[in-house]
Amino acid sequence: MSLRNWQPNRGVQLLPSPQPGFGVQLERLHRSSRFASPADDMASPASSDSDQVLVEANGSTRTLILNRPKQLNALSSAMVTGLLKCFTSYEEENTVKLLIVKGNGRAFCAGGDVAEVAQSINNDSWKYGADFFRTEFLLNYIIATYSKPQVSLLTGIVMGGGAGVSIHGRFRVATENTVFAMPETALGLFPDIGASYFLSRLPGFYGEYVGLTGARLDGAEMLACGLATHFVPLNRMSLLEESLKRVDASDPFAICGIIDQFSKQPSLKGSSSLNRMDIINRCFSKGTVEEIISTLEQEAPSVSDKLVTAAIQSLRKASPTSLKISLASIREGRLQTVGECLRREYRMVCHVMRGDFSRDFFEGCRAILVDKDRNPKWMPPTLDQVHDGVVANYFSKVDDPHWEDLNLPTRSSHGRRIVPKL
Repeated sequence: MSLRNWQPNRGVQLLPSPQPGFGVQLERLHRSSRFASPADDMASPASSDSDQVLVEANGSTRTLILNRPKQLNALSSAMVTGLLKCFTSYEEENTVKLLIVKGNGRAFCAGGDVAEVAQSINNDSWKYGADFFRTEFLLNYIIATYSKPQVSLLTGIVMGGGAGVSIHGRFRVATENTVFAMPETALGLFPDIGASYFLSRLPGFYGEYVGLTGARLDGAEMLACGLATHFVPLNRMSLLEESLKRVDASDPFAICGIIDQFSKQPSLKGSSSLNRMDIINRCFSKGTVEEIISTLEQEAPSVSDKLVTAAIQSLRKASPTSLKISLASIREGRLQTVGECLRREYRMVCHVMRGDFSRDFFEGCRAILVDKDRNPKWMPPTLDQVHDGVVANYFSKVDDPHWEDLNLPTRSSHGRRIVPKL
């Protein structure tokens, strides 16, 4: 079934077949049997893989629906590959002018299915994880440099990989039930999916605070710091979606004008972390994780602030290795393009998957996702045992003759701007 045969208002469709020029990158990815081929995706309407991303066609608008509600729409390998096919195909299809991305159920997307990745690595090879992240990062890059407008409707949970398929897009619409977080350091990972690009561009040192502590932000905070471009009340989201489906334009100003009609300017709660930017900047501007924690502890007796206490607790519970490589990654990201951030993060995540310098990722998955005892035994267990040389090693090429750096296609744009509305 070709995209050119699709008609408006035909409802939910299967994933599209790729168009000519789909690219060597994805073709090479499909050599792994772990990833379904385009023909496999189209073969059976009842197949679980093809149902994980649904496509609704309305005129020149395509709505991509993340469809694993029981898993909070966590991104599986099939979903990532399916989304990549959709984005690449629709960019070349002249009759498609606007993409809407949303989740089915109470989450937009709770992140990548890291439990699936960890289990597959244990059962097979670290290269499964490398392939998963290679595909995901390529998708993030395509979204970040996309030539057509993308509107992400961020209802419910938006974490990790869910941020990767939305924050890089042009329009991000939050609402009163949106919950955003990058909780990777508690899992023995680091904020990836190009997060070192967008976190490093938040006001002051707010990105370091969000990325290291895994702090949760609501919709108003997302709008205020620039992670969201709009805030639309939940009871108006369906009206917005219907209006967008009637659009016949790729002009971002026209799309923005439609979203503006349903938007409002929410007030920050008194307890919002954005009202504590003086403390956040003072503490999270420090050069090391040890100095950040020390400064927070010095602040704690005098300010009697829940934010400070919660930040200290989060940092104390997180993987020491993850904290150090995360801080280094965000600081590097301040001076890099989105493509450079993704290439570096790919090196980092491959070292994590291989367990070259620490196996905290697998221990975090065990403690948080499998056994759920929430008592990970990090190795090394303390920050002073994670030396600068080890941190630097995460940024190096992987010592494997079959490993390759992330090779990204040449694109005309270098990533969306983060515009705070404080």
